[in-house]
Amino acid sequence: MKIEINGRSFAEEPRPGQCLRTYLRERGWFGVKKGCDAGDCGACTVHVDGEPVHSCLYPAFRADGHTVTTVEGLAAKDGELHPVQRKFLDAQGFQCGFCTAGFLMTTAALNEDQLTDLPRAFKGNLCRCTGYRAIEDAVRGVCHAEAPGAGEAVGRNLPAPAGPQVVTGTARYTFDIDVPDLLHMKLLRSPHAHARITAIDTTAALQVPGVHAAFTHYDAPERHFSTARHEHPTEDPDDTRVLDDTVRYVGQRVAAVVADSEAAAEEGCRRIEVTYEILPSVLDPEEAMRPGAPVVHDKDAATARISRPHDNVVGEAHGEIGSVEAGFADADAVYEDTYRTQRVQHASLETHGAVAWFDEDNRLTVRTSSQTPFLTRRALCALYDLPEEQVRVVAGRVGGGFGGKQEMLVEDIVALAVLRLRRPVKLEYTRAEQFYGATTRHPFTINVKAGARRDGQLTALQLRVVADTGAYGNHGPAVMFHSVGESMAVHRAPHKKVDAFSVYTHTVPAGAFRGYGLGQVMFAVESALDELARQLDLDPLEFKAKNIIGPGEPMLSPGGEEEDLHIASYGLDQCVSIVRRAQTEPWDAAPDGWLVGEGAALAMIATGPPGGHIADAKASLLPDGGFDLAVGTAEFGNGTTTVHRQIAAGELATTVDRITVRQSDTDVVRHDTGAFASTGTVVAGKATLRAARALADQLLDFAAAHLQLPCSACTLAEESVLHPGGRLTLKELHAAGAAVGVEFTADGHFGGTPRSVAFNAQWFRVAVDPGTGEIRILRSVHAADAGKVMNPMQCRGQVEGGVAQALGATLFENVRIDGQGAVETADFRRYRLPQYADVPRTEVHFMETADAIGPLGAKSMSESPFNPVAPAFANALRDATGVRFTELPLTRDRVWLALTKAPHTRRPPVSP
Repeated sequence: MKIEINGRSFAEEPRPGQCLRTYLRERGWFGVKKGCDAGDCGACTVHVDGEPVHSCLYPAFRADGHTVTTVEGLAAKDGELHPVQRKFLDAQGFQCGFCTAGFLMTTAALNEDQLTDLPRAFKGNLCRCTGYRAIEDAVRGVCHAEAPGAGEAVGRNLPAPAGPQVVTGTARYTFDIDVPDLLHMKLLRSPHAHARITAIDTTAALQVPGVHAAFTHYDAPERHFSTARHEHPTEDPDDTRVLDDTVRYVGQRVAAVVADSEAAAEEGCRRIEVTYEILPSVLDPEEAMRPGAPVVHDKDAATARISRPHDNVVGEAHGEIGSVEAGFADADAVYEDTYRTQRVQHASLETHGAVAWFDEDNRLTVRTSSQTPFLTRRALCALYDLPEEQVRVVAGRVGGGFGGKQEMLVEDIVALAVLRLRRPVKLEYTRAEQFYGATTRHPFTINVKAGARRDGQLTALQLRVVADTGAYGNHGPAVMFHSVGESMAVHRAPHKKVDAFSVYTHTVPAGAFRGYGLGQVMFAVESALDELARQLDLDPLEFKAKNIIGPGEPMLSPGGEEEDLHIASYGLDQCVSIVRRAQTEPWDAAPDGWLVGEGAALAMIATGPPGGHIADAKASLLPDGGFDLAVGTAEFGNGTTTVHRQIAAGELATTVDRITVRQSDTDVVRHDTGAFASTGTVVAGKATLRAARALADQLLDFAAAHLQLPCSACTLAEESVLHPGGRLTLKELHAAGAAVGVEFTADGHFGGTPRSVAFNAQWFRVAVDPGTGEIRILRSVHAADAGKVMNPMQCRGQVEGGVAQALGATLFENVRIDGQGAVETADFRRYRLPQYADVPRTEVHFMETADAIGPLGAKSMSESPFNPVAPAFANALRDATGVRFTELPLTRDRVWLALTKAPHTRRPPVSP
């Protein structure tokens, strides 16, 4: 056996059945990623004799006698980047970067003809973050990144600090490390939607060669917890055990086997004998609330923090402002309908996983793909009665999150094994497990009733919301409360009413997902208001603009006004102006016979969660005159690392390349709630701002005293302190401080309150083929009020990625559940993600505002672009066809069936 890999020869025989991907990774080529194990995502693409192959499908033995090149081998031997790597770096054609190696390898093998047809060329590569525009720009050689230099850093297109590592395959994600003496864990999962385990026998499993242990509910702590991670654990019900003797959905973990290899662990799982008592199950949330329905969690309401356990209601909200009955009586038109949204998988290309071990100081160390390392440490300590100083949790670079990794889904069971075995243990979800063993977006059913007068003034708005939280209540109450918050508060109707329920069913649990419930309810509300405007013969956009709140107005929702939430800057009027302008501009003609329509939707979101979101940062001067910045928030394509360096560079009068960032490690700072709820810039960024400012003041104070000058005579400049007599370099300043025992270190803290709001508007023009149901997006325009945009290139990518992900949820993504509660779409073949060919180039416009609360005027912009996409698209489809679609996704067959059953009005596809 002889394989040449990146210029080096390897003679080790592969194991029987081993794929080339695992063969390469076992030899340290970690740039080859695992995304699907089915040849669907392209993250594992390598070259064999110059030809791109999906190495997860390529048997390792077939590489005998051939030359294999991974992303690490693209660069020249002298370290010069391959032209494709340089293009991706210049264009910043990545966000989380997990898919980037695959795109690089595919691109590097394209010939001139293939470069003219990128939709076909990239058919085998998926990206969940970027929306593909940045990838196309990279291929075309478009440069967006500015070179770091002196001057104001904030507001510039400065590149991500990890960019060179991403494009060379040396960025280290969760499992991109060698851990000696490593054991592997696999999970046995329930085949039943609801059952009690009456007996479980692991004897045969323990006899499998290489198996070290098999854990069942007998080995698990008795205490209950929530997999959801929030600053305040009381926001979520305690309804989960590490391993339970009752299973409540198909796919729930029943046992864990730890072995020398994954194969041995899998065989051990197959040999565990389980006896189940099958119990009645309920799969529909409306049925679950009816009398006599099977109870999902028979627990004490107060202890578990479940609203009404025996009605399967985990949380509920009821409230009324004014009298909706009077408001509807005062209306000249009333519209009412019921809207439904589906389950959507986060589909981050890096699946959930963790590896843990005891370090040299006998501390439990957990390396995990998590958005919340500090909260995960807190939960592990509570679960296993460990002091916090004995546990360290680290998140490497995370391969996508979107809220799905605001959970503790793997760390608890891995920690259990390490605590028992005192050996390193790894658990990595397969793609299938990601679908039936992780979480999804909450399916919603929303009844909307809205009334208005002929002059276009809303008189009443009423919602009844039912959110299906699945078998466990992680995030259930919080998502439900949030969904009816800003979606109601953005409208100034005098009469409002909400009845909302988060309901248990025996299905895969739902959890946090981009938008956190707002997208589901906004789909209903914005669609209903569009329809109400049509009943009144009013322009839908004018009608909505007339009824949205303005600067300084209170944000009222039936759930109550949140005192710390403010309109600290207002750009929604500018967003509406952007849409109005797009409506008047010419467009390309649609194919003959196609129906053409346009639609818009408006959205508002708080720039952080209620109740506080804590971030700590620490800035220090280094001996060489550079700076160290320690922050807790994780990097998973959200770009916070870039922004934090820009903020710190501006305050410390230096360049971003002089700032080293350490992050997402519980050892580096006091506490950080986590990278969720769009807080990476507005909360963690504010902590960074305060730390950098405090350090700048410290440096100037010491320099002035050292030079025997008034502080006002000293100015911080690049790599030095300027004073009337010349300049004192920061290196000299550090040495002077060290001589007298002074360390230049400053802390920054922000508690996440008060909060502001961000605004977005989305507009589409679409064409529909009435004969087939095919829809083409003729134009996509997004207006975003992000306050002071810290990095326009990066923020634009966040918007484009949000729109692309939302389009997937709008058009075809759907986690289907069969009649027994099992997930039917457990791979990318059956669960269709947006591909390069599916996503249009969205025109992104940023409003000119500066927020009074956010750091340096910034507001959040990672979640909010998602929310107005589905209603804007549905409104455009309604405008084109005359049919109001009330259920997502808007699949081609669903559209075609509706058009065959209902009359439609054709708008002529001509440019104005």
